[in-house]
Amino acid sequence: MIMGLRAVNTCSLIRTASSTPLFALQCCFGHTKTLQFSGYIKFGFQPNIFRSESFYSHGSSIRSCSVHSLVNSVMEELASIRRRKRVCSAIKLTSSGELLDDKLVNQVLEKGLLLEFKKDSDRVLLAVAQRPDGKKNWMVYDQNGVMSSIKPQQVTYIVPGVENFDCTEISRFIEKAQDNLDPSLLEFAWVELLENNKSVTPEELAEMIFGSAEPLESYCAHLLLSNDEIYFTVLETKGSRSLYGPRPTTQVEELMCRKLAREAAEKDLHEFVQLLKSAKAMPSHAKPSKSSWIVEEKIQQKIESLEAYAIDACKSDDQRKTAGMILKAMGMAKSASSAANLLIDVGYFPVHVNLDLLKLNIAMDHSDEIISAAKNLVSASVDPDKTNRKDLTHLKVYAIDVDEADEIDDALSATRLQDGRIKVWIHVADPARFVQPGSTIDRNAMRRGTSVFLPTATYPMFPEKLAMEGMSLKQGEVCNAVSVSVVLHSDGCIAEYSVDNSIIKPTYMLTYESASELLYLNLKEEADLRILSEAAACRLQWRCQQGAVDTATLETRIKVANPEDPEPSINLYVENQADPAMRLVSEMMILCGEVMATYGSCQNIPLPYRGQPQSNIDVSAFAHLPEGPVRSAAIVRIMRAAEFDFRKPIRHGILGVPGYVQFTSPIRRYMDLLAHYQVKAVLRGDSPPFSAGQLEGMASSVNMQTRVIRRLCNSSLRYWIIEFLKRQPKERRYHALILRFIKDRVAALLLVEVGFQASAWVSVGRHIGDEIQVQVEEAHARDDIVSLKEVI
Repeated sequence: MIMGLRAVNTCSLIRTASSTPLFALQCCFGHTKTLQFSGYIKFGFQPNIFRSESFYSHGSSIRSCSVHSLVNSVMEELASIRRRKRVCSAIKLTSSGELLDDKLVNQVLEKGLLLEFKKDSDRVLLAVAQRPDGKKNWMVYDQNGVMSSIKPQQVTYIVPGVENFDCTEISRFIEKAQDNLDPSLLEFAWVELLENNKSVTPEELAEMIFGSAEPLESYCAHLLLSNDEIYFTVLETKGSRSLYGPRPTTQVEELMCRKLAREAAEKDLHEFVQLLKSAKAMPSHAKPSKSSWIVEEKIQQKIESLEAYAIDACKSDDQRKTAGMILKAMGMAKSASSAANLLIDVGYFPVHVNLDLLKLNIAMDHSDEIISAAKNLVSASVDPDKTNRKDLTHLKVYAIDVDEADEIDDALSATRLQDGRIKVWIHVADPARFVQPGSTIDRNAMRRGTSVFLPTATYPMFPEKLAMEGMSLKQGEVCNAVSVSVVLHSDGCIAEYSVDNSIIKPTYMLTYESASELLYLNLKEEADLRILSEAAACRLQWRCQQGAVDTATLETRIKVANPEDPEPSINLYVENQADPAMRLVSEMMILCGEVMATYGSCQNIPLPYRGQPQSNIDVSAFAHLPEGPVRSAAIVRIMRAAEFDFRKPIRHGILGVPGYVQFTSPIRRYMDLLAHYQVKAVLRGDSPPFSAGQLEGMASSVNMQTRVIRRLCNSSLRYWIIEFLKRQPKERRYHALILRFIKDRVAALLLVEVGFQASAWVSVGRHIGDEIQVQVEEAHARDDIVSLKEVI
């Protein structure tokens, strides 16, 4: 009765006409007074008063109470409290924390129950049970207005004291619950329960912190406990009911530290995402520079996580997780391409960033140590073979290469002997004069394997100062070389040869185009060039008689100026390998390779002898195809991979020579440099520095790196050809050769003007070797997409 009077003196009781009411206590007598529940008195703070309205009303409105009806209401409320206490007494805990008896543990799902269920791994929804669906499942109507079937295992909580809940009130119930959630209340409850070593159910917690275990309060307590990561842990779960226990103080302190750290990280992430969004919205010219992203350590770590994610090079799970969170916060898919596109959009990557170059971790710059060592070598200018060089400075020397070549490592000379035979010289740059096997510079070159020639840049195998100033052949200057002289029989076979250290003085530095022009003009004063061309023709004829396979085709070169710009200048060159100047150079290089294999065999020198089986190629089977790119493409498709032997020459069937050693590019290719080390040691009268076994081991790693770089160069060239096609007028037409049919009428084509292979559907009646016209319908370099359409 004291409780009843206290209730009358402090507040009015408001209830609905529902048979199972949700009670709300609202203080409204002139000045608001707060109900003092026992739990609050213990903790020394005032409770939040729920201002609940009816969620179960059948149309009745809240009604005012007269004094007489108020007394009746108080008596009804006291009876209700006694009933709730009887329910509470039924779920008291033993000292071990086990549930003695809980009617809700095995509560059977019934129509109208308000329940919470796990929709998927990320979502928990509130719903009202509607009807059974099969033996165990139930159809429920959730807060989103969706009807679905759930399993009993999906139910995470059944709101107590609810029957026939109105589906339309779910959202309002959730809103009321969210309004009254105060996680700080858990801390006070945790202190009390930890002190008394007690466990708690959601309903008991509701009684403690809200003074009531009514449906709304119980659900609020459930939400607080189920979402809590600091103060409480689940001790036991039975069905949809869970028992929670307070965590030890040390654990709470640790979890709180983690939470604060996580919140700080989330704040940093939010600020970083805002930076990204801001940079993304800026025009290209105003975007922040790459260097500005690495000034602050926290920003640097995040941008580098994105970069690592973009090139599949994350060093840790944390780095991968960070990148994933950034992409998610930006509303992007968690993929390498998304990360790359984001970095392009914010200006960290240039528009045409070479992702393959970054993925393969190709060394672009030389270290300060290597550059310093290279400078010392050039300054010292020591020549161990100075007294053993043949003076060939009287010869007219032609160096023929592409116009942008920086490293000139071979040149040619020729004369006609009195007996009418042709004598040629292949002069090769002498980098082994500077670099000793096993030295710092040598080990660095071996790791690189080869110079890298991309449309956008060149990354030399040796430091630029050493390669250009010391090793490279230079027009009009006396240069050290290794010269291979060859006298040819009239049919093109080798009559005699010699290999010598030499000094030469290059006369001309010609591009393929200028050399071809000189050959066409047939100038009397350039007779030596004409003799070289004649020697090349004889050699080609002789090799074909030995079974050589002509694989000459179109070769594309691209140079991109200012590749960092969004719209850089693209210069494309298409060269026919059957061009007279290109034929001349390639035949002389093959001749040099054959001589070096013969010399190595005679001197018993371990060398990287290169061969290629030809046993499975019947050239006559391709006689019906037009000569040139079409026939070459068909033959190349069935060619077998090259093979190496490091003790003796092996036949190179494709070239039609009994043995072959690559020797003419020692500044650009490490395998050529290895051959120089071996040969020059023998020329000095020393033993070769490497055995066959050592060469084989070194060649294995070098060839692996070389293959990687070859793929990089091919992919980069393809990217820029597609970018070139994208920029051409849509109406432009291209001549295309049909190389083969892939499936039905889909054919592999060679675009003659750009030297590029692609596929397209061609009309009926077309055959391999036919020339058609096509237009580019679509071209996207980043996605490697080219769509062609035949013009009929």
